[in-house]
Amino acid sequence: MKKIFIVISVLAAVISTRVSAQGCGGAASDEGLKMFGFLQSQYEHHFTEPSKNSFTFERARIGAMGKIPYDFSYYVVAELSPFISANPYLLDAFITYDRFNMARLSVGSFKTPFGLETNTACNGLMTVYRSTATLQMVAPFRDMGAMLLGGNDTTFVSYQLGLMNGGGLLKFDNNKKKDIVGRVVLHPWDFLYVGGSFRYGYPSYLNDKDTRTTIGGELKLKYRGFTLLGEYIMDEGDYNRDLGGGCSGNLIELGKERSGGYVTLAYMTKWNVEPVFMFDFFDSGNATGYKENNMTFGVNYFFNDWTRLQVNYVYRAESPVEIPTDEIVVQLQVKF
Repeated sequence: MKKIFIVISVLAAVISTRVSAQGCGGAASDEGLKMFGFLQSQYEHHFTEPSKNSFTFERARIGAMGKIPYDFSYYVVAELSPFISANPYLLDAFITYDRFNMARLSVGSFKTPFGLETNTACNGLMTVYRSTATLQMVAPFRDMGAMLLGGNDTTFVSYQLGLMNGGGLLKFDNNKKKDIVGRVVLHPWDFLYVGGSFRYGYPSYLNDKDTRTTIGGELKLKYRGFTLLGEYIMDEGDYNRDLGGGCSGNLIELGKERSGGYVTLAYMTKWNVEPVFMFDFFDSGNATGYKENNMTFGVNYFFNDWTRLQVNYVYRAESPVEIPTDEIVVQLQVKF
C-alpha cells in the first residue's frame, strides 16, 4: 500500500493542456493539471480442465497530464493492478512539443504507433480483450523512443512516425539499432477512417542483422449507431521472445511468417445497450501449424459517460488440436 501512495504522490508532484494522441486520458483543461484514471474490476470464469474462476482487476491506472507554457505538454500514467504486477510501475511517460498540430514531437515511453486496436485506449475497447493477432504480432505494445505525429480524429489525415528502442516497456535497447514504426489514417468522410501501419525492426539480443517486418491495414466505420472495425496484420522475421503477448497473455511460438486480424460489429441502441460481436483469427506460421479462430459475443451497458458494464463470452477454436479455453468475463469499469 505504501508503494501505491508513493506512486500517486510522485505523479501529483511532477505535475496544464493539449496532449498528444497516443495518450488515453482524454482532453485536458488549459487551466492546469488534470488527474485521471480508470478501474476495471472483473469476474472471469475459464472453461478449462479443471475450470477456474476469480474476481480480478484487469487494469487499475492513475495518471496526470498538463501543459508547460508555452509549447510543451506532459503525460504520466502508472499501473497499480496487483494482478499485472506485484509492484506499481510506470506505464506511459512522455513530453511533447505541440506548438504545431500537424507536426508534434513526443519523447519518452508510449504506445507503439502501429494499428487501430493497439492505439485504442484500454478503457475504450468494444470487447474486454484485444484480438490474438494484435496481442501476438504488435508486441511490444509500449516502448521507449521519439515520435513525430500530426492531426487527430477530425482532420483528413493523421500520422505517427516513431524511432523506437524495440526492447519493450522501460527497457534499455537490446542492440545497436532502432526500430522504425509508423501509422497513417485517412478520414475522407465523417463516418469513415482508413489507415495503414508498418514496422521495420531489429528484435534480437544476439545481433543487429536479424530483422522483423510488420504491415497492417485498418478500417473504422461509424454510421447511425453502427460501428464496424477491421484490421489485418502480416508479420515476418525474427521476434523478441521475452516480450510476452502484447499487453496480456503469453507469446505463442511464432514461425517465420504469421498473419491474422479481426472484424468487430456493434450497434448502440437508444437504451445505452450495445450488442457486440468480434471474429478474430491468427495463423502462427510455426511448425505445429497452430491457428486460432475466435468469436466474442458481448453486450455493453453504459450507465453514464464514465461507467460501463461489459459481459463477454469468448469462444476460442484452436487447431490442429482444440483446447478448452473458452471464457466468460464480466467487467465493470469506471473512469475519473
